[in-house]
Amino acid sequence: MAAVFALALLAPAVAACDSGSGDRAGETASAVPPPPTVTPRTGVVQTTGRGPELPEKGAWVGAWVKPQFHNATGRAAAWDDFNRAAGGQLAIAHMFHEWNEPFPGGTERAFQAQGKLQMISWQGTDTRSTVSGVYDNLIRQRAQDVKAFGVPVLLRYRWEMDRPNLAASMHSPEDYVAAWKHVRAIFTEVGVTNAAWTWCPHADGFAEPERRAADYYPGDDQVDWLCTDVYPSPEWNSFSNRMDHFMAFAKKHPRPVVIGEFGLTQDGRPGQRAEWMREVGPYLKKHPQIKAVIYFAAKQTEKPLYDSTFGNDPESAAVFRELATDPYFNPPMPDLSASAVPSPARTE
Repeated sequence: MAAVFALALLAPAVAACDSGSGDRAGETASAVPPPPTVTPRTGVVQTTGRGPELPEKGAWVGAWVKPQFHNATGRAAAWDDFNRAAGGQLAIAHMFHEWNEPFPGGTERAFQAQGKLQMISWQGTDTRSTVSGVYDNLIRQRAQDVKAFGVPVLLRYRWEMDRPNLAASMHSPEDYVAAWKHVRAIFTEVGVTNAAWTWCPHADGFAEPERRAADYYPGDDQVDWLCTDVYPSPEWNSFSNRMDHFMAFAKKHPRPVVIGEFGLTQDGRPGQRAEWMREVGPYLKKHPQIKAVIYFAAKQTEKPLYDSTFGNDPESAAVFRELATDPYFNPPMPDLSASAVPSPARTE
């Protein structure tokens, strides 16, 4: 089984798409002007009538797995191998798409055939160009395709928008929020009710004040799920250290939380990777607002180098398998049929 786990996780760390790959490393940074203020909200965790119905108790576990072959069959096979090695109970499959790439596509159909809940990460593009309307036809086509897909999905639009190397295309928090609202408005016009809009900054954006991730928040009326990505830094910040800063924000907003990406990207001293992983399960159980968590399994062979696979780390693989097979992380699956999609009258 450990050998299967290793093979399932041999991969470069760049998130791949059906016809290409999303590259995080090539974007440059620029100064960001002072952000607006986010008004705190309070309330219980609730849905908005979009996306999958929440589990009463527990949280779903899923993964993105870098495949050997970058096509629908290869991705589905890599995910299935990883899932079986992790105990066969993973609920969520994750897929990345570049801005100009059509979706949902063959990969999403393959995951749907496996009966998996899906998160689709859409790369986004220059915010000011987006608001100008130059991409409206492209956005409308994506909306029509997502609507036609017909099953509940999490749609993670331009994740980690607070990263310094995206400043040149995000321009400012105000510009990002304007782009978000522009894209979502077109989806609403088309009548898309099966996509839960998932806002996903990096957890470091809350722990590091200069990042000001909260200022990119489009508002409770615009966001269906809250999300964050969390990894150990070279300093080996603990999982709870990074998450506590984000959860302080999340508790002020009545939305379910998904950890869009987490993974072991550092080598550490002997046993340190497994120690970091052991903290994840208990932390999630202490925070019932967190309803899903998705592992990022990839091996990067070009700079920046990192390896979040378990190929050479059976101790961490065992910890992940223990989490993935814990009953708390195996709540009943939501209805993923077209009949589970709300009518436009149930949305805002």
